Amino acid sequence: MKSRKITLSFKKIKFFGGLILASFLLFIIFAMIEGNRLSKANAASLSERVASATPFLPGDEPEEFDFNNPLQVQLTATPRPTVVYEEGAYPTSIPQILPTMPNISPYSLPAGFNPLTGKPPALPGLLERRPIASKVTLYPRYVRPQSGLTRSDVVFEYYIEGGLTRFIAVFYGNNAEHVGPVRSGRFFDEHVARMYQSYLVFKYADPRVYDYLKATDIRDFLIVPGSTACPPYIVGKQDRDTYNNIFFNTIKFADCLEKQNKDNSRPDLRAGYFSMVPPSFAEPVLGIFARYSLDDYHYWGYDPLTHKYYRHQETNNLRNGNSPNYAPLIDNLTGQQVNTDNIVYLFVPHTFENKYQEEDEVYHIDLFGSGQAVLFRDGIVLPAYWQRIATDQPLLLTDPSGVPLSLKPGRTFYEVLGENSTYTQQNAQWHFEFETP
Repeated sequence: MKSRKITLSFKKIKFFGGLILASFLLFIIFAMIEGNRLSKANAASLSERVASATPFLPGDEPEEFDFNNPLQVQLTATPRPTVVYEEGAYPTSIPQILPTMPNISPYSLPAGFNPLTGKPPALPGLLERRPIASKVTLYPRYVRPQSGLTRSDVVFEYYIEGGLTRFIAVFYGNNAEHVGPVRSGRFFDEHVARMYQSYLVFKYADPRVYDYLKATDIRDFLIVPGSTACPPYIVGKQDRDTYNNIFFNTIKFADCLEKQNKDNSRPDLRAGYFSMVPPSFAEPVLGIFARYSLDDYHYWGYDPLTHKYYRHQETNNLRNGNSPNYAPLIDNLTGQQVNTDNIVYLFVPHTFENKYQEEDEVYHIDLFGSGQAVLFRDGIVLPAYWQRIATDQPLLLTDPSGVPLSLKPGRTFYEVLGENSTYTQQNAQWHFEFETP
């Protein structure tokens, strides 16, 4: 593990004085002004770098990233009573005592509530089915705006190859008539399909991946395009190349499964740990920046009025001295800016089985066991650990002592980073940089 340039430690906690009302109001006003300024960032010309078609292609090595080059005007928050930690002492080991699910009473949700969000489903009966996990592309840039992300319950973003990332969105308590553009699968998708016992929607895959998935016990839950209207893939109306213009209809999928006599039974999913009340003492954070490569970087801005995080995506690369530029990431289905209630950055091993996979960047992202994490909710940050204590159940987040951390009821975005990734803290901003061994 590389050392973390961060002012957090779990060894020493100091509490500072209360809030000054006037300062807090100024903080909110400044956050709103800054958020509006970010939302109106002008889009630059499209990058020549695009996501490769299957099979995979090798990508460039990432260049050194300078966190001293400010991505935005620095935001300074007047903190609420705050937990302050010693320099450089972020823990490097997993807590020895981990919780066992039967002993955790907060995991009980009222009947009819979505175990993925802690909220009722959009329509009665939606939970009486299997979840649907669909791939959603982010590159090339002309595929934006994508469709369906604001209807999802959970989204994972992870590195694919060539300096680029892709989404896999889980739909359970809601539906979307257009999800996509749907693109090819990766080894990592198996983890999501298993955790949520879901169908996996993707547009085929590299033979190494596809042959592997077809040989597993989830082969009956793989959904790829066919020659008929079942499964319900559709060609989008957007002016795009066909390869990046295929969408999936989760509403029609239930009828499709019934006609084909496929398993659409409700899985036994552990409910997440949700609470509307955030911890009383935590560090405030207004902006969260992450860079996967010179071509792929994003920003989450927190709105203290809606209590949500809003996604801004890069519009140019950082080559040849270019300055970073952002635009709101919009969901074409709803017209809303992509938003979430929780953001979790996960530090996960990225490995290769052989040199040929390494040459092509065919990653195995090993999301099992335990690892470090950082949770953002309600404008605050909480250092955490992720635990995958059962193959067929969602992740569990705990604090350093093994006590479960609550998510805010609503949508959760998981940003998957290499375990050697680094991050810094500066005033009310956090910066993450993706890195693998």
